[in-house]
Formats: sequence, structure tokens, C-alpha cells
Amino acid sequence: MEHVIALDVGGTGMKAALVGADGELLHEARRPTGRERGPEAVVEAILGFAADLRAYGAERWGAGARAAGVAVPGVVDTERGLAVYAANLGWRDVPLRDLVSERLGGVPVALGHDVRTGGLAEGRLGAGRGSDRFLFMPIGTGIAGAIGIDGAIEAGAHGVAGEIGHVVVRPGGAECSCGQYGCLEMYGSARAVTRAWAAASCDPGADAADCAKAVASGDPRAVEIWRDAVDALAAGFVTALTLLDPRTLIVGGGLAEAGDTLFEPLRAAVAAKVTFQKLPTIVPAELGDTAGCLGAGLLAWDLLATEVSA
Repeated sequence: MEHVIALDVGGTGMKAALVGADGELLHEARRPTGRERGPEAVVEAILGFAADLRAYGAERWGAGARAAGVAVPGVVDTERGLAVYAANLGWRDVPLRDLVSERLGGVPVALGHDVRTGGLAEGRLGAGRGSDRFLFMPIGTGIAGAIGIDGAIEAGAHGVAGEIGHVVVRPGGAECSCGQYGCLEMYGSARAVTRAWAAASCDPGADAADCAKAVASGDPRAVEIWRDAVDALAAGFVTALTLLDPRTLIVGGGLAEAGDTLFEPLRAAVAAKVTFQKLPTIVPAELGDTAGCLGAGLLAWDLLATEVSA
């Protein structure tokens, strides 16, 4: 059976799959990233994982993978195949596309940004199916975005399009790691909710999920924290609507796991803030933590299609 290798590299773990031409996950595996051993060891772990997946596919179906797709965090130069920088992995300017291709015997390899790759999968296979314009926003430790247009993801002129977490929603507010003040992810991310709820509840181990449970039970402290986060998210979303006019807004990440506790007030807050903008459909992501792998598989299949048509 024809298949490709898909690798989704995270800060602590790697998710991998062999993906069929129809997007089916034929085989799945996970391994630790091993970042505590340094960036060189992380790269070797990726290469070794890819080689093992190729060997498994060859044994199972009599032929190795036709291509590979690799999604990584941080700054990515997809044109040159470089993993430019990732703070949580410690690497700089790693020619990962060429290294993976060499380890796999020369098969073509596509390198992508993790959020944009996950957005590609959500757009084609998940909550954005059938939508010609969508915005995928995972809300976790930080907030990122992927802009979907006609089944493809817009990376921008310099590969940094979609960084909605750094839209300023509270001018003069808290300092963000990016150097600005009042960025969306300082107020609407799971990390921001966790920080606020841990302080309000006097429980240093409390997190955003605990805050969501407290909101559902009617705790006024949690309700206030949640309302502030939702208001910040709505402000960021309306900025995105004004600039991009998406038909569908797909919300994923840890905060989206709160379900209606998040989506009901979020839809209402966005509706209250728009003026001339058209409201998109606001829906939860469908693919969960498989989005990155599925997206990496799509990158690989798209690369093969491009080579055939060239």
C-alpha cells in the first residue's frame, strides 16, 4: 500500500504515523523528543524515528514510504527546509528537510510549521471541511493561528503569518515575551487563565481546566477570570475577522476542551463586538492531537503531487 511518513515534533514528545493517500492513519507511534539531551540529540531522535517508520512500512507493505512530512515548532523556513529556531528545542538553522531525506534514502521531504500543519489538516479533514476561508486557532500555553485559503495555508511573505497571539488587545498591559505589551496570549491563553486561577484560588497546582470546572459550578472568582479571558479572545478574534473575513473560525488547543463553557460565551462576546464584520461559524477543532500528524502527511502527499505535475 502506498504511504508516506508523517512526523509531528513537539517540545516533549513526537507523534508519528504512516498515512495513506486518502488520509488514513495506517500506523501510529509516539516517542519522547529528548530535548534534555540537547538539540543534536533531538535531531538524531527525529532521524532515527523516521528511519524506523520507513523500515516498518517496508516490512508491512513491501515498499518504503514514498515521501515524508515533518512538522516542527518555532520559526520554520519551508522553502529552504530549515528549522530556523525553536526556543523549547534549542536548535538554530537545522537543515532538517535534507537530513531526513538523506536518512530515508533520498525520498522527498516537506518541512512545515506545527500550527500551520495542524491547520492544514483541520481545514481539509476536520472542522474546516468544505470551507473556502478559515482561521484555525489553537489556544494553549500560547495562541497561534493558521490562515486557510482554498485548502492551502497562507504562510505570509516571511513565514510568520497567523501569529494572532501577539495582536495587542490591552494596550499598555502586561509585557509579553515577544517584547510588546498587552498581547492576546497574555490574557486569553490557557497559561494566562492558569496563572490567574492559581492566584485567585490560592492553589499553585490549579490550572485552566480547574478554572473551567469552577466556572461550571458557579464560583464567582472563576467566572470573573473566565469572562476576562473570553473578552480578550473576542477582541483578538474581531481583529482577525476584520483583516481576514474567514467563513469558519476553528478553535482548538487545551482551552477548547472546556466545550460549551468556552464556546457559548465566546460566540456571544464576538457577536457583541462586531459592527460591519460578518460573523463566521465558530466551531471546535475535530482532530485533537492527531492534527499535526495528519497535516504532515498531507504535506508529503502534496509534495508528491507537485513533483508529478512539474
